[in-house]
Amino acid sequence: MNHTNSKKEKVILVGCSLKTTGKGSHPGLESFSLEDSLEELAFLAVSAGGEVVGRLLQERVQFDPATFIGRGKVEELQEAQREWDAETVIFDENLSPAQQRNIERAVGCKVIDRTQLILDIFAHRARTREGKLQVELAQLNYLLPRLAGRGVELSRLGAGIGTRGPGETKLETDQRKIHKRIHKLRQELERVRSHRHLHRAFRTSIPVPIISLVGYTNAGKSTLFNAVTHEEAYASNQLFATLDPLLRRIKLPSNREVILSDTVGFINKLPTTLVSAFRATLEEIGGADLLLHVIDVSSPHYKQQRHSVLKVLEELQFSSKTIIEVYNKIDLVGGNSKFLSKDGLVYLSALQKTGIPTLLKKIDEFLPDDPLVKAKLLLSQKNGAILSKLYAKGKLIRKSYVEDRIYVEVEAPRSVISKLKDYCIKA
Repeated sequence: MNHTNSKKEKVILVGCSLKTTGKGSHPGLESFSLEDSLEELAFLAVSAGGEVVGRLLQERVQFDPATFIGRGKVEELQEAQREWDAETVIFDENLSPAQQRNIERAVGCKVIDRTQLILDIFAHRARTREGKLQVELAQLNYLLPRLAGRGVELSRLGAGIGTRGPGETKLETDQRKIHKRIHKLRQELERVRSHRHLHRAFRTSIPVPIISLVGYTNAGKSTLFNAVTHEEAYASNQLFATLDPLLRRIKLPSNREVILSDTVGFINKLPTTLVSAFRATLEEIGGADLLLHVIDVSSPHYKQQRHSVLKVLEELQFSSKTIIEVYNKIDLVGGNSKFLSKDGLVYLSALQKTGIPTLLKKIDEFLPDDPLVKAKLLLSQKNGAILSKLYAKGKLIRKSYVEDRIYVEVEAPRSVISKLKDYCIKA
């Protein structure tokens, strides 16, 4: 679907929060308010090619198990749909399959939730084979429990937002085909994961630290990546512009080389189906020596966005990694002094390329001081594990056999050599 040339799809947004928290179903110190979350949903809807014609907000003591928002609000939604001639209703929370079916039958138009909307945008953004595989797997896992008894409805609902990717096919007529396709996608992604693992092993055989950019979607990670690497990777003012990781070598002020990785942006209420499907991509973050958490300081919700990213990193078990917080878009806040100087943080404008030297210096400071050193070792033929470790972590300069022993000259990080000092020789 070409968003720029096609007719905009009229959508109504629906947000619902619990009265006990006022923060939707995800309470927390830095949670988005209902209004803020719906504003972000509007941005998502526009990114998917929609035109927001109306919004409905509701507070409840608890969510209705049949319709999520209750019968009265569903009737109000029916009237709004007719008044605005809306083609799609988008809920800010995730709906159960039964809730989605019940609302569609009552309102008479397509109903999707936040997860389906994000998956739809991902399907549109995916460019590489790996990205497309990951998105399709996430979509099928999401759609599978929602297909029972909906064959006629899915055909009637047609195309548009929430139907890109496998949603455009008639896979719903045979769930066995979907199970087979899911199995095949998992196999293919496992091969991708193995391929990535080999590439990662090759990179670690020449010990170059890896720095991963993480952050909320549209925080400016790709713009920062371009500013630091002098590349022209795709960057734009849209959500999820980057789905596939990009890797480039850069040189720090100390002349040490590192690899910089740009990854997919996070978002509030990140669908669990995406986290599992994008495991191979997210492993790039897990393999990093240092994370640069890019934060859009010009956003009025930057604290909530920061909290959402930290929450996802915690869920992925990456929160123990060393993190430098990079407050980007400083040019848009008028140089406000409260953003300009804090210990352990970096403030810059990736677009104007100001503050980049400070960031590179900070990376140098935060990376472990583990210089490469040359060493000569004498090993027995039973020390195959040590030899393998040297191959993986260092660079082999020379290898020869002395009677029943192996003589090697290597260049490896000091931390590796220090653990093998009993095998080191001076000669």
